[in-house]
Amino acid sequence: MAPQPLWLRCEKKEFERRTAITPTTAKKLIDAGFEIFVERDDQRIFRDHEYEAVECKLVENNSWPNAPKDIPIIGLKELPESDDPLPHTHIQFAHCYKQQGGWSKVLARFHNGGGTLYDLEFLTDDQGRRVAAFGYHAGFAGAAAGALAFAAQKDGKTLGQLEPYENEQAMVDDVKRVLGGSGKGLKAIVIGALGRCGRGAVDLFRKIGLEEDDILKWDMAETAKGGPFQEILDADIFINCIYLSSPIPPFLTKETIAAAGKNRRLRVVVDVSCDTTNPHNPIPIYSVNTTFAKPTVPVEVGEGNPPLAMVSIDHLPTLLPREASEQFSAALLPSLLELPNRETARVWVEAENLFRSKLAEAVKAEGL
Repeated sequence: MAPQPLWLRCEKKEFERRTAITPTTAKKLIDAGFEIFVERDDQRIFRDHEYEAVECKLVENNSWPNAPKDIPIIGLKELPESDDPLPHTHIQFAHCYKQQGGWSKVLARFHNGGGTLYDLEFLTDDQGRRVAAFGYHAGFAGAAAGALAFAAQKDGKTLGQLEPYENEQAMVDDVKRVLGGSGKGLKAIVIGALGRCGRGAVDLFRKIGLEEDDILKWDMAETAKGGPFQEILDADIFINCIYLSSPIPPFLTKETIAAAGKNRRLRVVVDVSCDTTNPHNPIPIYSVNTTFAKPTVPVEVGEGNPPLAMVSIDHLPTLLPREASEQFSAALLPSLLELPNRETARVWVEAENLFRSKLAEAVKAEGL
């Protein structure tokens, strides 16, 4: 049987150092009969020679548009904006299934090129859970960014550029150092605390020294009464980790922030979920994604009130690129091994059916 080809493209999003396929996973795929093409990429946390060492075939950076049309292209983040038709099969996070800004134009590219999208966010097991997710490291890194932003604000500064860490311990040590040795005395609230993302945020707060009683762990039971919630205003840092699947009342609004006045304790909000352009975003106090270069934006708080910093970086796990990539890639491996049988393998069939459904909505929206 001919080997199953798979093309790992480079990432064009600034500061994105993660990858969907690590050298470890690539070797396992090759051992299973795959042929792996890897674009050279100085930005990727794994060096080109690490892929060469496991017998991947290296190709030029960003050369996937010229790849044979029958080779699936795998990446992590969305492709740069363009109107170019997409004739390949793409496996990636596309951020276009929940009517995010520009969603229909993204899908129109597949319609115009005849290509297929398998969105990594919607590859699920037979229980409906995602087969692979960066949730834990997103929450862990998000809580770290929140603590760093709090420390900067306390010193009368704005948080500067964030740089990736070698590992979790290096991140924890740095955050503790910036906080003066420990996070003890800080109060944080994590909503979505029972999920992978929330567990990551809670773990970071524990490791930097917050008292257990100072980490409010909320999930669906606590938010069932409907927001806005005073408890958020009474914490120093709020981390949003929920998976938004349907409209819900907002957790926090500009009005409740202004009404709290000078007595507001809340100083930093981190929206790990980053549903920035979703019309049902439960934190409607900001409208732009922030970046590693400029991690925070100020929130309108009303004249004379204490400042409030917003962190809304949509690829936080790249602050821990090696660990996050290894964990994600290992979780994705069983599904990738089924790729040669994607016309019958449940995980791929369901993902393609969802794509066809969303594509039809986009065709209608774009009048194609």
